[in-house]
Amino acid sequence: MATQSIEQIQREEQVQQQIAMQVAVANILELPLMDFRERVKNEMDDNEALEEVGIEEAPDEEFAADEDVDDGDGVGEDGHNDALTDETADYLTADDIPDYLLRQQNSREEREFQFSSDTTSYDDLYRQMGEEDLTPTERDVMEYLIGSLDADGYLRKSADILSDELAIYQNLDVATSEVERLIKLLQTFEPRGIGARDLQECLQIQLADPDFTSPHKPLAGKLLGESFRDFTAHHWDILMQRYDVDRKELDAAVRLLTRLNPRPGSTLGEASSESAPSIVPDFSVHVENGMPSVSLVRGDVPELRVSRAFRDTLRAYTPQRDTLKGQQRDEYIYARKKVNDAQYFIELCHRRQRTLLSVMRTIVQIQHDFFVNDDDDSLLVPMKLKDVAMRAGVNLSTVSRAATNKYVQTDWGIYPLKFFFSYQFTSGSGEELSTRQAKALLKEIIDGEDKAHPMPDEALAAEMKRRGQPISRRTVVKYREHLGIPVARLRRQ
Repeated sequence: MATQSIEQIQREEQVQQQIAMQVAVANILELPLMDFRERVKNEMDDNEALEEVGIEEAPDEEFAADEDVDDGDGVGEDGHNDALTDETADYLTADDIPDYLLRQQNSREEREFQFSSDTTSYDDLYRQMGEEDLTPTERDVMEYLIGSLDADGYLRKSADILSDELAIYQNLDVATSEVERLIKLLQTFEPRGIGARDLQECLQIQLADPDFTSPHKPLAGKLLGESFRDFTAHHWDILMQRYDVDRKELDAAVRLLTRLNPRPGSTLGEASSESAPSIVPDFSVHVENGMPSVSLVRGDVPELRVSRAFRDTLRAYTPQRDTLKGQQRDEYIYARKKVNDAQYFIELCHRRQRTLLSVMRTIVQIQHDFFVNDDDDSLLVPMKLKDVAMRAGVNLSTVSRAATNKYVQTDWGIYPLKFFFSYQFTSGSGEELSTRQAKALLKEIIDGEDKAHPMPDEALAAEMKRRGQPISRRTVVKYREHLGIPVARLRRQ
């Protein structure tokens, strides 16, 4: 019985070590390249046993853990690698260095790209969020809401859908009512109108701003709240009769509304000043002879190894470690801990690299036609987090972290990884189609219609169905609004 009890304790400790490793990998995985560089440099500052591999140094001077490291082997009770005698020496030989590290020695220098200025409106939203007294869970939800805003600053998803997504992708169990409350809080942020679900709500949020004063504000509020359809259709005679006002009063209220911003999110990606900081893409995809190749951008992130001075200290003290006393024993214990920490962090970096490459390669496999055909976004196929997770052999949260705030450089431009994920529906033939394809076809149909007799939404839905993409009239309306296309009577020329 005693032996069984000891074995059980050992197994529990190993599980805890693996969980600790998984948590550490998850935390380092979500860092974009610039933040990861700072993380590595901070770790080097904190641990003297870590040092950068010099460009002029031979490969056998590097330190690298084997690619196929077993989570449980050689792990001490503190969760770090405790291989400090022959195993440590083995890491220092050229034969133990994985091929992918050797290939990186000869990889080309990666370029930096100018995107925007020092701080964007997104940064302002996060700053405003930080000024609110929020719990950690509320902050996580608010960050997700900000990340869900579309290019116009609208929050197109319902609170129910957002609640489900938070449970699936963020492991957050948040009630729909709580999501709705935080949406209302987001809508108080600047620029006003952010977080609205549609144009009507966007204008109402801006009009309700207490700093926005005008004697015509009450009538403008009625136009938005009670007569929005007639207002957008320019039914001025009906509106004058309904509110018993003359044309001059109505025009004043309409001018007030036209001063509002229908697209408050149009500046979210823009910078607050003219100078632009450098953004280094996390991945690079190049196509040669019709075959895309994926590489992980290192930028100026230093390649790490265990310091020679600490290795020499361990080599000197290890043979006599059981007899060490006083200062020598303290030096040995200190050096061993620092080397353990260094090996552990190096392994974290390698796991981050392997996971990111696996996720990006899976994305390229799924979106193969997009990458080999001049980045034509009409070729994007429906892809969800779970699709990538299943193919890459990782869980949903890993894919979510790997795709968060990451960019890929292609031969035609830079794209955020979230660009490649989209919802889907099924055509009459059973083919899975993405919403991007549906929107592209809808725009093509409207662009080619008879402008003297534009097609109403019912006719657009019928034409979409005829062309193999059956969507409802309601979906046509939603996609048309997303594309910024007005109703048929306003398109008439």
